[in-house]
Amino acid sequence: MSTGPRPIDDGLVRRLIARQFPQWAGLAVERFPSGGTVNAVYRLGDTMVVRLPLVKGGVADLAREREWLPRLAPLLPTAIPEVLGAGEPAEGYPWPWSVYRWLAGENPEAGALSEPVPLAGDLARFVTAMRGIALPGAPRAHRSGPPASLDAATRAAIERLRGIPREAVDCDAATAVWEDALRAPGWDGPPVWLHADLMPGNLLVAGGRLTSVIDFGCAGVGDPACDLFPAWNLLPAGAREVFRDALGVDDATWTRGRARTLSQALIALPHYRSTNPAMARNARHVIRTVLEEG
Repeated sequence: MSTGPRPIDDGLVRRLIARQFPQWAGLAVERFPSGGTVNAVYRLGDTMVVRLPLVKGGVADLAREREWLPRLAPLLPTAIPEVLGAGEPAEGYPWPWSVYRWLAGENPEAGALSEPVPLAGDLARFVTAMRGIALPGAPRAHRSGPPASLDAATRAAIERLRGIPREAVDCDAATAVWEDALRAPGWDGPPVWLHADLMPGNLLVAGGRLTSVIDFGCAGVGDPACDLFPAWNLLPAGAREVFRDALGVDDATWTRGRARTLSQALIALPHYRSTNPAMARNARHVIRTVLEEG
């Protein structure tokens, strides 16, 4: 049995919509280009978007969004997705899928931000609001534990990169950053709410300012260091300090956040370097940024 991405095309999406949401059957359906690896994304008319898991692992993320997005939305300063329709398996497609309200904007790109300092403030306000949520029954966030939980995977990724000289990663320097984080004090406070996947592809901006945060499939509670990713995957040095100061991050949390961001990039680069240019490009940016920071 194949374990790769599920084949999805325009015709399948049209059939699913016509069967389960006939009021939208006449609307245009168009694949939306995305660097994501978990969901296929389709525009539905001018005001909606359809997201369908490409792999079975995305089903739990979709269920998490259906449960928590309506409860999180009133508590956040930034727009987040609104579920308009809960689709179910049909037409040979085996998993649940969802229809959301379309959120306008574009993904920010590291090195091409028009308003990096105000954007850093916007991101800090979002992260602060997430941390302040006290909804009961919160799930554990993905990527929410201590760096040690990623030790084996991170070291294996570093060794893979040693075997790819064309990537020119200073693997010894990466190992030093990682081992520094393993020695840093862990989080000893209560777990806090996290988005847990603050990649540029999950942020929308207009006029350089943050307008929306999307894809809450990893959200839940955990170590606050796990929502510091934008400091290295998006923001330049000056804006990075604005982000840190606005959040009041201590040295140990900053060290853990930097190492977790580096770990994600080290694991992503050998995996996506030949298959997903956007993910590989951001991974290279993170590795370069973290190692230049020292």
